[in-house]
Amino acid sequence: MPKHLIVGAGWVGSELARQLVARDDDVTVATRSGTTLPGTTPKVLDASDPVAFVLAAERMDTIFLCTNPPYPDWSRRWPPVFAAAISAASVSQAGLVVMGNLYPYGSPAGPMTEHSPETTTESKGLIRRNGWRRVREAHERGEIRAVEVRASDYFGLGVTGTAHLGETFFRQVLASRTARVVGLPAALHSWSFLPDIAATMIAAAGYSGGWGRIWHVPSAASSRTDIAASLNTRFGSHGIVAGYPTWLLRSLGTVSPLMWEVQKSSYQFTVPYVIDSAATERELGVTATPWDEALVAVAESYRS
Repeated sequence: MPKHLIVGAGWVGSELARQLVARDDDVTVATRSGTTLPGTTPKVLDASDPVAFVLAAERMDTIFLCTNPPYPDWSRRWPPVFAAAISAASVSQAGLVVMGNLYPYGSPAGPMTEHSPETTTESKGLIRRNGWRRVREAHERGEIRAVEVRASDYFGLGVTGTAHLGETFFRQVLASRTARVVGLPAALHSWSFLPDIAATMIAAAGYSGGWGRIWHVPSAASSRTDIAASLNTRFGSHGIVAGYPTWLLRSLGTVSPLMWEVQKSSYQFTVPYVIDSAATERELGVTATPWDEALVAVAESYRS
């Protein structure tokens, strides 16, 4: 029975655990608080502690790094987590699958592929770019086997919190109110469905010829204006979408570290921000859940 260590029990880690448990795999979920998920073994772990991480990864086949510190903490918390994950993968010889994002590419001039230049100058993008570089270099030195799976902004059933296509957006539109969003509502943007993210991570871990590279999650692209129109047609609502004024985001950023970081990466919603996943579909056999099916299922999760 394959043994896996999932570090982080947020929306991605939880969906990944659900899919692995459904396969009857042996799954340990490690978090700072020892979060318990159905069918898994909980473990308390500070992912920045290399000794503790090495011990947690003992006899594991795969390490899935799904933790994600709050934006304001990235510069302090991500570098030691990457270092500890590399140490754990090296000692245990478990494959390391890093959950990543599109930030390293910066503001794109077209659809982003796994080979697009990493042109970011924004701090969070630099942190993620440098983290993957450290992981990839350890792989190239023969110390570990590693991949990074990159997704666009996620959405999924019952997702709460600050997701750009989450609870607040759906509830406002379905209640025929105005959903306020970051950036331009009419800008085309890719959205990654949580089950498809987890499926890509599992497929990447099981593909022996794909270590040392990046995989993109198959995702659908739609503007938030069009998403609201689709929801209105399907559910008979009359919600609309409007962008926060730029001056407001900047003002909020002066008093809120979180909003400051959101404002710095808001360029992602002012230009077409589209992920290309042709390689994943061709080589891993993972495809995106049909857009209408995913959108309706997520909307229904907020109506119940």
